[in-house]
Amino acid sequence: MQKIENIIFDLGGVLLDIDYHLTRKAFEQSGIINFNEMYSQANADQLFQKLETGKISEDDFHNELNNCAGLSLSPQEINSAWNAMLLSFREESLQCLDQIKSKYQLFLLSNTNFIHMDAFKKIYHTKKREKEFDEYFNKAFYSCDIGLRKPDLVCYEWVLSDLNIKPGATLFIDDSAQNIEAAQLAGLQTYHLTPGKKVEDFFR
Repeated sequence: MQKIENIIFDLGGVLLDIDYHLTRKAFEQSGIINFNEMYSQANADQLFQKLETGKISEDDFHNELNNCAGLSLSPQEINSAWNAMLLSFREESLQCLDQIKSKYQLFLLSNTNFIHMDAFKKIYHTKKREKEFDEYFNKAFYSCDIGLRKPDLVCYEWVLSDLNIKPGATLFIDDSAQNIEAAQLAGLQTYHLTPGKKVEDFFR
């Protein structure tokens, strides 16, 4: 096994606690009874894929979601339900990043969208911080910025090419099995962060 020089972290479920069920419950209470078919940890339908790859504006997302559901929810109601899954940052995991940064190049690769980005940055700053969240990493990649999302193989290949790093010398840490499997196809070393595991446990 090649020596690890670089580590690519996922965000949700790795550095930020999330609960998809809270968003599902919030949308169901708003009248969208089939939300689980539209979005989950393992899958996202075309509307949410467009949102996560920056191919649809926030306003158009609100309109399309209402059209799909036959509802007339306000933008605030939609965003509140959509952001319900975002909980709090794992402080010990963030501290771990600071501790290992001298040994590895650290990167972030997250499937996310501009609505969630605004929300999790506000969550991050509910505590007094010495730096911005992205400053933990040499570079952060967000799907809505780069137009690519996991587990598409081209997403990993694009990131590796952009950074000019070797996949065999790179560890990818994610909580989703399908993202881990795709990363392995791209030649990355992987660590599946299953429920109950924390980033800092791996480096102890």
